[in-house]
Amino acid sequence: MEKNLKNIVENLPDTPGVYLYKDKDQKIIYVGKAKHLKRRVSSYFNRIHERGKTQMLVNKIRHIETILVETEWDALLLENNLIKKYQPRYNILLKDGKTYPWICVKNEPFPRIFSTRIRMRDSSRYFGPYPSVRLMNTLLELIHELYPLRNCALPLSEKNIQQGKFKVCLQYHIGKCKGPCEGLQTENEYGEDIRHIMQIIGGNTSQVLRYLRDKMDKYSTALAFEKAHAIKQKIDILENYQSKSAVVSAVVHRVDVLNIAEQDGETAVNYLQVVNGSIIQVHTILVEYYGDESPAEILGFALRDFRTQFASDNKEIIVPFEPDYANTEGLHFTVPMQGDKKTLLQLSEKNAKYFLLERQQKKNNYVKQNPDKERLQTLQKDLRLSELPMHIECFDNSNLQGTNAVSACVVFKNGKPSPKDYRHFQVKTVIGANDFATMREVLTRRYTRLLAEGLSLPQLIVIDGGKGQLSSAVEVLSGLGLMGKIAIIGIAKRLEEIYYPNDPVPLYLDKMGSSLKIIQHLRDEAHRFGITYHRNLRSKESLQSGLDNIFGLGEKSKYLLLQTFKTVEEIKKASEEALQEALGHRGRGSKVYYFFNPLSQTNDE
Repeated sequence: MEKNLKNIVENLPDTPGVYLYKDKDQKIIYVGKAKHLKRRVSSYFNRIHERGKTQMLVNKIRHIETILVETEWDALLLENNLIKKYQPRYNILLKDGKTYPWICVKNEPFPRIFSTRIRMRDSSRYFGPYPSVRLMNTLLELIHELYPLRNCALPLSEKNIQQGKFKVCLQYHIGKCKGPCEGLQTENEYGEDIRHIMQIIGGNTSQVLRYLRDKMDKYSTALAFEKAHAIKQKIDILENYQSKSAVVSAVVHRVDVLNIAEQDGETAVNYLQVVNGSIIQVHTILVEYYGDESPAEILGFALRDFRTQFASDNKEIIVPFEPDYANTEGLHFTVPMQGDKKTLLQLSEKNAKYFLLERQQKKNNYVKQNPDKERLQTLQKDLRLSELPMHIECFDNSNLQGTNAVSACVVFKNGKPSPKDYRHFQVKTVIGANDFATMREVLTRRYTRLLAEGLSLPQLIVIDGGKGQLSSAVEVLSGLGLMGKIAIIGIAKRLEEIYYPNDPVPLYLDKMGSSLKIIQHLRDEAHRFGITYHRNLRSKESLQSGLDNIFGLGEKSKYLLLQTFKTVEEIKKASEEALQEALGHRGRGSKVYYFFNPLSQTNDE
């Protein structure tokens, strides 16, 4: 099992939902439902499967997506919708004829109540759908037992009844119907029964359960245990009964649903696409923004993206508040307060929140597996950064009385120094000691090159200096369009003060905390790297001024002298014989000796 899949499975909730398995090309290869997501998905990976097809499926899984729902029935219905839409290779494909049944309350005088698999576009009321046909039949059986209803298809208009066109049938004589066809039951009386029945179908089963328990007790008292057991089975089914579903609705036909969630500084937007009363698309995105966009603007941006990506032409959009959306022609925004639309909005919010929770759990797992990341998380929190600073760069300037101006850039990755990424800069455009101008030149060169070569940018820049150097750095980032995309701070040397752009009040970090230690390590490493480079430049300059002026002394001779004596000062102190031996040539050795000791040559003469 791959590491990323293991992390996903470990973080799954133990709630109802649907899981989608994808291959390496992000193609959906299997859709499944679960009452307990974590338990069900784990079962695919914790054992060897006897069926070759199942094992082949597991071998191809590279990514897992989940959709949370409220009930096991919702999971079953959503699975049905998604299998029909995507037709995954490893699913038993459901054809269009395989649909779940509904209970229909027909729009007619003296309405009939019956089951159907075809939902007509009429004014009848439909309840369901019912993944369990047994549950639906039990409900219909109880309804007909409690309320005598007609089951004939006679056109019971007031005129036909008054003209005496119909006669009561056997159902009337056995007490299953009250004979509305002959006017023996009024339409108002019949309608009152229908209203009670719709309450029961809608989930208000308390009256029915009381009736059944009384009946079961009577059978038990009369020692009719078989009949009592049959009633007990009906009670069990009704107690688990759930008639409302956000996944498939008889009321909501074609809509888009969007909701937004925020957690720990991150924002996610979830999208549901409903067609013909069924959810056929669920997608969640992380919204990255650097300005001060309002939630309404964020929702508007996401809506444009989703409707384009999924080619939606739905005219009604269900949202938690009115989005900032320019092209509203032909669109209707609904902010529901209750009912099926409110349930859809809550389902969308639930999936957006789970998306953010899953991201946080992945980060936490990553930190546990990589102890250095815990310090970075603390640094992110202490500095109020929007991103985990996995890549940090620190700059420090060095010069000696305005000469040999250089700057060092050290790079930390995953909380540790990355020496191969260190860079030093010999300042080209600044004359004299001018730290502000030096900082502008160096940062311009550094980030212009990174942008031109398409290399990764840091999440945090640390400037070794106070407000002046920080302001110079901010000018450069603003000019390159990077301000707001990269966090930047300055650290003043005297009191370890942390400065933010355009904020005169410094931040003081805990002296014993890991965050200040990381920043001090960055600053000290940049100083060390810069000073080393500066010394090398001065040493090279000193060598050049000391040996380059000796006429006739070539590069090979200079190399031999430095290899033997290490410094120019030691060369100056060396005897004529030692110089001759080092160079392997009597004349060149004497030339070097008398260049540094001209008085010796005069005395010899």
